Amino acid sequence: MAESIFEQRIRIAEEATRHEEPERIPIWINYGSTPFVLSDGKATYKDSLYNYEAASDAIIQFHQEFQPDVQLAQLLCGKAEELAGTKYIDWPGRPGTKCPDDSVYQVHEYAFMQQEEYLEFLRDFTGFVLHKYLPRVFPNLDGLGTLLNPAPTNYMYMGAVGNLYNLKALDAYQKLIEIGKLEAETDKATQALQGQLAGMGFPPMLTGVGLVPFDTLSNYFRGTVEMFDDLIECPELVEEAVNLLADIQIANLQYFRFAPMPVKRVMFWMHKGMDGFMSPAQYQTLYWKPFLKVINALTEMGVTPILYTEGKYERRVDEMTGLPEGKCIIHFETVDLAHAKKTIGAKNCITGNFPIYLLEYGTKQQVIDEAKRQIDIGAPGGGFIFETNASIQVVKRENLAALYDTVREYGRK
Repeated sequence: MAESIFEQRIRIAEEATRHEEPERIPIWINYGSTPFVLSDGKATYKDSLYNYEAASDAIIQFHQEFQPDVQLAQLLCGKAEELAGTKYIDWPGRPGTKCPDDSVYQVHEYAFMQQEEYLEFLRDFTGFVLHKYLPRVFPNLDGLGTLLNPAPTNYMYMGAVGNLYNLKALDAYQKLIEIGKLEAETDKATQALQGQLAGMGFPPMLTGVGLVPFDTLSNYFRGTVEMFDDLIECPELVEEAVNLLADIQIANLQYFRFAPMPVKRVMFWMHKGMDGFMSPAQYQTLYWKPFLKVINALTEMGVTPILYTEGKYERRVDEMTGLPEGKCIIHFETVDLAHAKKTIGAKNCITGNFPIYLLEYGTKQQVIDEAKRQIDIGAPGGGFIFETNASIQVVKRENLAALYDTVREYGRK
């Protein structure tokens, strides 16, 4: 039986991942709000949170027009976030939002954990998340913080189930039921969209999402500014915390051992490991080594980690040592591509680095010339997937078309 376009797209990506040279370079682009920007006013990013039919139509049209080698279709539930009162993000459509309808969601960073709470975090992570973290992040569900708080140690036979009930908890339960119904509708719409795209020949780019343990601690618990204090004042607690988070994440990823999937890839957005954020010694101890534990656990399960570095990575490419060869994909935002190719790209697949500003502000010829330059550097010897340096948002249609066409034609053997 002839190979389908779906199978071909998976195969050439897997060949590139193994540091081989497929017959053409795969082209992966995180397309953010672009399908809606190019929908001629038929949809906005807001629709991906509130109007799934309009959003799905725009995403399908985007794939039909540009024929990417992967899909990243994902719908979200704005109403569920409203019910929870989610604090760490703002999004288009939220009552009182400052986000325009065409914007992707925006992150609001808080210190949801204080420095003096590290020991509580380390000794009883689940209790800390239930009693303190969730009520702070989702204030409309603060009744969850009253459950088993403190944990009951008295008469535990008949009537003990009553420890799971109080009026504040009941209110949170009722909201959770409604949130569950809303999220089920979102999952159904997302699966329908992804299934339709798969039937059109577009395999998923990823089948799981993770986060570097240090970034989990900094993004969700301590906050960036507060983490700078911790690096100086209590680095030993930071080290213990990131290793705990690495172990928890490894446990949570065990479903890859048995879940059937067309591809097995986990994307890690590496938010705070860029040059200059911390010293090389801190990077090794607090950022890279705990993350490498997660990477090795995944590759042992036959999963491909996608390391999506953000920021400048000129020096870090020499410090990202110990990766299993031919089993990872490393994305770059800002790097000397030739240096990356000679170092980390000598044994692993590299991608990214094409500047997205050219798609919005450059000329068609500038897009073509830069795409060819990057292919000339990254492709020889194998292990190269073409990708932009960040998620695309507003673009000129002719520039994006030129990028796809150039990579498909110039990137052939």
